[in-house]
Amino acid sequence: MVLGLGAALGAAVLFGIAAILQAVGSRRVPTSSELDPRRLAGFVGALLRQPAFLGALALNLAGFGLHFVALRLLPLYLAQAGIAASLVVTALLATRLMSDQLSAVEWSAVIGVCVGLGLLAVSAGDAGDSARHHGLTIGLIIGLVCIAVLGGLLSRSKHGIATALLGLLAGLGYAGVAISARLLQDGSLSDLLSGPTTYTLPVSGALAFVLYSLALQRGSVTLATTPMIALQTITPAAVGVFLLGDEVRSGWTLGAVAGFIVTAIGALILVRFESVKDPEEQVPAENLH
Repeated sequence: MVLGLGAALGAAVLFGIAAILQAVGSRRVPTSSELDPRRLAGFVGALLRQPAFLGALALNLAGFGLHFVALRLLPLYLAQAGIAASLVVTALLATRLMSDQLSAVEWSAVIGVCVGLGLLAVSAGDAGDSARHHGLTIGLIIGLVCIAVLGGLLSRSKHGIATALLGLLAGLGYAGVAISARLLQDGSLSDLLSGPTTYTLPVSGALAFVLYSLALQRGSVTLATTPMIALQTITPAAVGVFLLGDEVRSGWTLGAVAGFIVTAIGALILVRFESVKDPEEQVPAENLH
């Protein structure tokens, strides 16, 4: 439990720093990009030419390594809530790097996230069985196909609703990463390579990363990030409890529910700190490394 929670909080720190860099890099790529096979290579190439985006990618990969440890050791509701704490890191960094200020409500949200995580850590029971779950695996594959198709259609629009829906799809993609990590089979290398979740995990992450970048291009970061945070937190938590057998300590069910709700609400209040108001007015990307 201690190792898993430490890994989740370490990942939150890395993800929090990466969020600022990803917003800077994504905003510097023309918004004409869409999730179209004929243009995807150019879009990805343009992103990879942005130093800030490369920094975000490196931090996200390192953060995922820690997140993976948390997903294997903790109930999904605790692992995902721990990652939601990345918004606390981003908010506190914004007050230092971007001369932003936290309102009384936002300071309350920071405290709420910390208290909520504490409640969840105390309430958490054993992580559920990671045994083969063929129905969930099939559902995961079908879901990824649907996310890719819908993302391709939405990427052709620059309306505000497309920003929110792309963020929502990105959240579902990141939820797929968490669920895939739990469904990975222990065993030999051949067993690992033959398991479909070995491939749904990186596909989910890559798809979510691209969709979130597209959402960041098209509108308010708050509009893009709020549904993403909500879906990537709530979806795996529900799957873990109802399908994978994640447990809560006896007598602590209300504490776990309260902790999860407080953490989620606090994270959503802090979403605005994922925003970069104007790349020309903010700290240059190279100063954020």
